[in-house]
Amino acid sequence: MELLTYAQVADYMDLNVDDLKKIIEKQKISTYELNSKIYLSDDSIKEIEDYATQLLFDLEINENKDSGKYDKRNKLNDLTGKEWMPETKSYWFQKGLGKNNPEARIEKMHPAPFSFQDIERLIKFFTKKDEVVLDPFLGVGSTLKAAALTGRNGIGIELTSRWVELSKERLEKEVGKGTSDKFTIINGDSSKELKKLNDESVDFVVTSPPYWNILHKKDQKIIKQRVINGLETQYSEDDNDLGNVDDYNKFLEMLVNKFIFESARVLKNKKYFALIVSDFRHKSKFVSFHSDLINKIDGVKQKGYKLDLQGVKVLIQNHKSLHPYGYPFAYVENIHHQYILIFRKELI
Repeated sequence: MELLTYAQVADYMDLNVDDLKKIIEKQKISTYELNSKIYLSDDSIKEIEDYATQLLFDLEINENKDSGKYDKRNKLNDLTGKEWMPETKSYWFQKGLGKNNPEARIEKMHPAPFSFQDIERLIKFFTKKDEVVLDPFLGVGSTLKAAALTGRNGIGIELTSRWVELSKERLEKEVGKGTSDKFTIINGDSSKELKKLNDESVDFVVTSPPYWNILHKKDQKIIKQRVINGLETQYSEDDNDLGNVDDYNKFLEMLVNKFIFESARVLKNKKYFALIVSDFRHKSKFVSFHSDLINKIDGVKQKGYKLDLQGVKVLIQNHKSLHPYGYPFAYVENIHHQYILIFRKELI
């Protein structure tokens, strides 16, 4: 465990020491005394960063308290012009509950969860109330929780039965009794289950697919954060699980053709598809996963339709801890952001 002084942390976070002390006192963040000096651990620093990120998020949202007027010509969502504008920024700060929030208990059981609050923002922008949202990689139900909280209907498909059961439990406990019965939750292989859904039957597709087989990598970060806490480190051991495909090019072809384009078939014309992904390292190679996906998807003609890229939003993960990858020999990036790839369906 690394310990830093107040002055070192303040310098790192571009704060003055008095403001740092106020945050520590207000949030009751743990400190350590050693040789009559007060220090902060890396876990304490992460708590401070989480708090700072939350302040930035709240500032961004509250900039437009006067919500403005709704334009009746708006067929996309229920937002006013003032609510619409900040959502079009090319970046967002990721918003999470924080590891100690009781509603994070189920979410953190999954090896690669994503924030339902970020999904809420996407759903509010790309749908109206009572419209239908589809997630072909449901995980532990972040998309359906966001749909429930925003008054939308939803379909979630998940291969692993454990995650399906946790999704249902999460909806019942975190939203309200009977919530899971209001959604279509399918335990099965999306490449097969999607074929059973009608053409142009959903209003928005949003998902975070597997990032190849990177969950098989057991680096020190994974060991510290998950293995020693008895948490899962991969989606499943199922041979049909995309996270278990060894060859990257085969993985890409399967993801795009069997899952993404099949989900797009189900999407209505002129509606949107949001993919939440991250680049990653495989051994010594940096893999630009988001750009590989764009090249495989953008404008590629299918039977009667195509998906056109509309934008790439950077989802900033300012709360993540830094790790000394490569030090002191080479530059190895700490990847503290994801991408939201936004496509629009067009009939041809």
